[in-house]
Amino acid sequence: MAKTQVVVVDDSALVRSILTEIINRQPDMQCIGAAADPLAAREMIRTLNPDVITLDVEMPKMDGIDFLSRLMRLRPMPVVMVSTLTERGAEVTLKALELGAVDFVAKPKIGVADGIRALAHDITDKIRIAAKAQIRRLPPAPAHPPAPGSAPAAPRPAAPIASLGRLSTEKIIFIGASTGGTEATKDVLINLPADCPAVCITQHMPPGFTKSYAARLDGLCKIRVKEAQDGERILPGHGYIAPGGMHFSVERSGANYIARVQDGEPVNRHKPSVEVLFHSAARVVGQNALGIMLTGMGADGAKAMKVMKDAGSYNLVQDEASCVVFGMPREAIAAGAADEVLPLHQIAPRLIERLRSTAGMSLNRV
Repeated sequence: MAKTQVVVVDDSALVRSILTEIINRQPDMQCIGAAADPLAAREMIRTLNPDVITLDVEMPKMDGIDFLSRLMRLRPMPVVMVSTLTERGAEVTLKALELGAVDFVAKPKIGVADGIRALAHDITDKIRIAAKAQIRRLPPAPAHPPAPGSAPAAPRPAAPIASLGRLSTEKIIFIGASTGGTEATKDVLINLPADCPAVCITQHMPPGFTKSYAARLDGLCKIRVKEAQDGERILPGHGYIAPGGMHFSVERSGANYIARVQDGEPVNRHKPSVEVLFHSAARVVGQNALGIMLTGMGADGAKAMKVMKDAGSYNLVQDEASCVVFGMPREAIAAGAADEVLPLHQIAPRLIERLRSTAGMSLNRV
């Protein structure tokens, strides 16, 4: 079987050397080039035609974001970003995912060499996933780009979002996602009205990135979006994101739902795990739950989504054509967990339609 051909782009000679060593140690991949900056990388990509690139976010001559933006417009290919564990690193990484990077790994600010070696399994896993991902070309840059320093235009829903009116506060929407999920989740949330039921989200992300992700979504959506905090009430019109490195579930306290955010062993190799959130949905919310499984590698949450369905939830699963990686959705479908399989752009409208059709209907589980 042909090996996955990888080009490493990083301004640190040490990082280039370690990444090259990690990649070449794998039987199914090979580092065919290492570039110190995007200009050198551009030539390398042209001549070597790699399957995957690992790209440092912040580099001299042309930063990783500018380079990625040009690459995804002119020659789209799978990219795994290598990001610094800082607030700025998190914000830049989210921009990279928006531009089409498949995934990212977070390197520490200090002890970089040891930190990257410790992430060897994660890095090579993400290269394998990226090599199989569906990559989409970015649209051409606008003829009149925004002035330097001005904020980019926020994505807008295709049509005004009508209020849902009076819905049972018993209802909660549950979303599970992994690779490609930051953008897929955004596409669902920006199309939900301000008065929709609470939304609980587990997106596979490391610590240090979910807070920036929640803040970014909060600025784009009609609902309020935040990182979940242990013990807080789960309220309609709000989205709650599992903090990186912690499990997120819901519990009942009298008439209220509350968030439970706890440490623990990884489940299906993940923390946070979709399985943990979806099992709590089945146990606590039952017929009042609506489940959504979005793009992602692996099977996390698939079995628990079937448990949700058996408890009475209505579940929507993203279809293969619109997924970056059709792993978790495929497994959810195979488990018999899906009520409907839809392209990403149809999930929010169908969710709203379903909520309207069941307005006033709820099973009170107090």
